[in-house]
Order: sequence, then C-alpha cells, then structure tokens
Amino acid sequence: MRHIPDLHVDRGECKQLQGIFLVRVEHAIYRWHAQKPFFELRFVVLEPTEHRGHCLTGRLYCTPRALWKLNWFLRDFGYPADLLAKDEVDEKSLLGLIGIIRVSRGFLNSHSFANLDGFAPASQWQDVTTEPTNTHGL
Repeated sequence: MRHIPDLHVDRGECKQLQGIFLVRVEHAIYRWHAQKPFFELRFVVLEPTEHRGHCLTGRLYCTPRALWKLNWFLRDFGYPADLLAKDEVDEKSLLGLIGIIRVSRGFLNSHSFANLDGFAPASQWQDVTTEPTNTHGL
C-alpha cells in the first residue's frame, strides 16, 4: 500500500474566489423558478495561473429586469449570434465558452454566494490584467 499525500484533495473544488478571472464555462443548467428563473453556471479558472483549475459558480437570472446582464454575458463570451438573434439559449452551446468575469462575494441569510459583476471577451485578458484602472466594462 502506498501513501500519496493530498490524493483526496479535489483541486477543482469550487472556491470562494473574488476578483477578475479568465474562465471557461464547464457546466450550465437552466433552473425554473416562479419568480426568478436563472441559469446556474460553473466556470473553470484559466487565469491567473495561481487559481488555474479552480471553479467558480454563479447565477444569471432570466427575469425581464435581469436580461441585460444575461445578454452581456452571452455577447462577451462569444455565444452564437444566430441563436441569440432568435432569443434562444442552448445549455450545450454555452459549454466551453471562454471569457472574463469579475466576481465579488455577497451574503444573504448567513449564506455566501458569488456575484457575477461584469464580463469581457477573452481577447481583452492582457489589457484587463495590465491596466491599473479598468476601462473595459468590468
């Protein structure tokens, strides 16, 4: 029998990270709720290197007042324009999309959750990480 330290540690477990990350959509599912339907999303961090492989989870709501944010996410992550033009969101088409997110932590009823505060196309990663003041909408 061999002892291998840290074998049981799941390197991809979801952390309570905050900041700006280059991510890939790993999982997406639509959750119906009478007042607030939403997409539950899990992202895998690609950059910065020290967080590579960790995951982040968050929600994008589908209420009329929140559709602007869902649209922003879809556009910046390169969701197929033909589907977006038909007002269609296919969970399978979300998988593998890459982009930038800004995440902060929120608290409600003693529970911590991720706020998806902003998005940008993956092509802006170098600009976002080198500029002291962010002018890219994040």
